[in-house]
Amino acid sequence: MRFLDDAKIFIRSGDGGNGAATFRREKFIPMGGPDGGDGGHGGSIVFVADPHLNTLIDFRYQQHFKAQRGNNGMKQCCTGRSGADLLIPVPVGTVIRDDADGAILCDFIQAGQRVVLAAGGRGGLGNVHFKSSTNRSPHYSQPGESGVEMWLRLELKLLADVGLIGLPNAGKSTLLSVISAARPKIADYPFTTLIPNLGVVRVAAGAAFVVADIPGLVEGASDGHGLGHTFLRHVERCALLVHVVEALPVDGSDPVHNLHTIEEELLAYSPILAHKPRWLLLSKADLLPEEERRALLKRLRKAMRRCLPSWQAAGKGCKAWSFALSAVSGEGLQAWLQPLAAQVQQLRAAQVLSALVDAPTRAGRGGAQEHAEENEEDDDDGVECIWVR
Repeated sequence: MRFLDDAKIFIRSGDGGNGAATFRREKFIPMGGPDGGDGGHGGSIVFVADPHLNTLIDFRYQQHFKAQRGNNGMKQCCTGRSGADLLIPVPVGTVIRDDADGAILCDFIQAGQRVVLAAGGRGGLGNVHFKSSTNRSPHYSQPGESGVEMWLRLELKLLADVGLIGLPNAGKSTLLSVISAARPKIADYPFTTLIPNLGVVRVAAGAAFVVADIPGLVEGASDGHGLGHTFLRHVERCALLVHVVEALPVDGSDPVHNLHTIEEELLAYSPILAHKPRWLLLSKADLLPEEERRALLKRLRKAMRRCLPSWQAAGKGCKAWSFALSAVSGEGLQAWLQPLAAQVQQLRAAQVLSALVDAPTRAGRGGAQEHAEENEEDDDDGVECIWVR
């Protein structure tokens, strides 16, 4: 299945049905009073987080979604049938924005989460509601309320415990293929990985966590160079970032300079990333002698302390966050995975994954209010249903 992490769609909720302006006409009652029923409510557009989806590719083939209209009211005070809600499944990790101003409307971080973005129009009142002592036979009724329509921008930000970041050809895909069952494309040229890959890592203790192979970043990624914005959005969702630095770059570049390049792009994209937990991983370490390997790790740790406040505060303790390994030979692999699994468990306990991206969520469209409603079905699984009008 092709991976797609961005889509633009149009939604429209159903119009409310018109109220009826009818009168009671039966045998022996030729001039009965008003008996027009109310119109049915229009269907709403409901987005649901589906844990079985991992791409927005379905929106490539369908961009317009319209809910059913409510039926008109009928005589004998019969209310018209309400239009059915239209359920639109999206992957967990999807952010929905208003295409007009870019404001975040909802953020799906929990499987089963339901959000009503376009509520259906209310049905109009029948003429039975307008009778009075001075107007006993109203010949008018209320029309149904129009539905809500808008263009939306959907962005998928993968949810993962650990994100592997680094320059192209740093060895991230090879590492992911060794520690998990994922099979990303691996080759000896830059930008082999063009889409994020996810893999589940299971350690000996039985704990498991999800690792995301973020496609290689380049200088200028924060400005969109090399599909930078497309790749960087996935970094925000990871609880822990592992910066993979190639020990002996093929192009002869300095590993320390390469590290600075990536860290500067991350901070330029979002300053909040400076406070995200970060580990250092020297890949392809078997290509260097032991003494050169240690010296390079020391230089890289010093560079990380200059870039990140958390490394500065840790002092010599940051040594526990730096590792050297070889994915091909397996050297140093377990020495890295065991503490990594323990760190992931600590982050989960602190509920770091439940933190939202630092962007204000608008309360509603056009001054409308947002409120949460829980029904009996939602009480069982703790899933919250949010209605936006």
